[in-house]
Amino acid sequence: MPTKRSEIVTLKNLISEIDLILADTDLPQNRTARCRELLGSAIAITEDILSQAKLPAAAQMGRKGGTVTAQKGSDYFRQLAAKRKTRGGGRPKKEAE
Repeated sequence: MPTKRSEIVTLKNLISEIDLILADTDLPQNRTARCRELLGSAIAITEDILSQAKLPAAAQMGRKGGTVTAQKGSDYFRQLAAKRKTRGGGRPKKEAE
């Protein structure tokens, strides 16, 4: 899927141009109406993608990022900090022989 906004705009313009060409064309077995219906859906999807493309992908995925963490409160973070200070982790000290 295209990631740049200009590529999505170009895709929308191509679909719109095809829809305009089909408006003047008459295909057998009522295919023109179905093609125009599908192209209308494609235009709607590309417009939706364009409206969502204003935010970076990470921002879309993490829109709520921080709200759940903030609900935990400052006591939770104090406890985490205390654990980091008292339990240093890492490699155990060498024992003298």
